[in-house]
Amino acid sequence: MNVSSFIAKRYFTAKKSNNFIQILSWVSMIGVAIGTMTLVIVLSVFNGLQHVLRTVYGTFDPDLKVEIAEGKNFTISEDELNAIRAIDGVAGVAQVIEENVVFSYQESQTVVRIKGISDEFLAHNQLDTVLVTGRVRFEERGKDFAVMGIGVAYKLGVLMESNSLEIEAIYPRKIRPGALMSANSLNRKRIFPAAIFQVEQSFDEKYVMTSLDFASDLTNFGDKRTSLEIYYAEGASESRVRAGLNQVLGAGFNILNGDEQHADLLRAVKIEKLFVYIALSFITAIASFNIFFCLSMLAIEKRKDVSVLFAFGADQKLIKRIFLKQGGIIALTGAIFGIGLGVVICWLQETYGLISMGMSSSLVQAYPVKLVWSDVALVGLSIAIITVLTSYRPALLASRIEPIKYLD
Repeated sequence: MNVSSFIAKRYFTAKKSNNFIQILSWVSMIGVAIGTMTLVIVLSVFNGLQHVLRTVYGTFDPDLKVEIAEGKNFTISEDELNAIRAIDGVAGVAQVIEENVVFSYQESQTVVRIKGISDEFLAHNQLDTVLVTGRVRFEERGKDFAVMGIGVAYKLGVLMESNSLEIEAIYPRKIRPGALMSANSLNRKRIFPAAIFQVEQSFDEKYVMTSLDFASDLTNFGDKRTSLEIYYAEGASESRVRAGLNQVLGAGFNILNGDEQHADLLRAVKIEKLFVYIALSFITAIASFNIFFCLSMLAIEKRKDVSVLFAFGADQKLIKRIFLKQGGIIALTGAIFGIGLGVVICWLQETYGLISMGMSSSLVQAYPVKLVWSDVALVGLSIAIITVLTSYRPALLASRIEPIKYLD
């Protein structure tokens, strides 16, 4: 241990002649500990929220989604579909038609987002894990079935217990410009409710899933598709699958992974996390100003000691390092306790779910928390920067003491 570290440690552990400095030192450590703990917990909550969003959307979204870059829909040949299925890492590809239609059930009507999807979806979907009632099926015994979000079912007042009540799906036909609307201007098809799912509010209140043939007949899309859904085989490489898709489809298509399908939402969460981190770091910096006052008063108290050190040949750099390290010891002690408490609290919440979200119908019962060690390292770096900024001025003043004035 070098001289500056030894003296800084002695100053930290030794009893101060002025009791107020001792109290201020403890207040500084507690302030840093609380700020550090808060940063660790809040950042972990945001990480948990991102993880929950990815998990929830993962039950509904494919591994990769292919959309046309310009326009609304596209056509794809059977040869191209077979070429996609042959790509290394692809376990399945489902064709999709998405369109807004009107659903009418008894006396209720609402606009829904119908999603007609080919049978390959049934082999790879995870909707079974989020079903409220019923079972996933699209066609059975010549009847068409719909799997709808719980919000849609609530708006329509769907009675799952009654198998005789059908839903009428309505979609406008293409009409010539200037032609008058009539009853023949609308496509109408009957469909039975098969199941109700609950994923996330934006999905639950608008999505209805059914067979590709039903959606194609209703919307008159024919062989046009709005997207393709790609499902990975075990051990698949995303980069290889993307490269294969680009080779088969060529330019003009967007290939989106799970995060890219909800890029705006995840970006909003990351931006909010950044601003919360900045705000809490600023609050921690304010709390750390106690280190500034503590070191300033300690420098006044130790003026005679500093003068003696100068008399023994110490230079200003040594004195400055002593007080910088003294501030570092105070901040480090508080940061260690704060990080330790934050990690323990996050572990308890993640393991036992101590704090509930208060929503019995929620898919996530407790507040989501996910500890990421890079965030812990970032918090530690923030505390280090704050410590240097708050300790530098008192250390500089202590190094400029005139020894002649304080030597007896």
